Amino acid sequence: MKSSVNFLRAALLAVAVLAGGCAYYAPVGYPVAAPASFDRSFTAAAGAMRDQGLAIRSEDRNAGVIVGSAGSATVSANVRQQADGSVRVQFDATGARDPALIDRISRGYDMRMGR
Repeated sequence: MKSSVNFLRAALLAVAVLAGGCAYYAPVGYPVAAPASFDRSFTAAAGAMRDQGLAIRSEDRNAGVIVGSAGSATVSANVRQQADGSVRVQFDATGARDPALIDRISRGYDMRMGR
C-alpha cells in the first residue's frame, strides 16, 4: 500500500514538473480584418471624421451620408453597399485649408476598420 502511494506521489510530481515547463505563445500585434459591413463602415467613417475634430452636422444611415465641418471645411462621407456585397466609402472635402485632412480621415477610417 505504501509503495503505491509513493508511486502515485512520484507520478503526480512528474506531471507537475512536466506541465510547468509547457508554454503557450499567442500571436501578438496583428489585427485581424473582419469583412466590412455597411454598419461597421458607416460607424468607422463617422468616428474617423470626429477623430479629426469635425463636428458632425448630419448622419443619415439610410442614405449612407455623413456631413461634418471644422472651420471653413465641410467633409462628407458616402458609404455605399456594392452589388458584390463589398462596401465603398468615399470622403470629399470642400473649403478645406488643410490639404492633408482627407488623408488623415482616410487613414483613421482604415485604422478603425483594422487595416
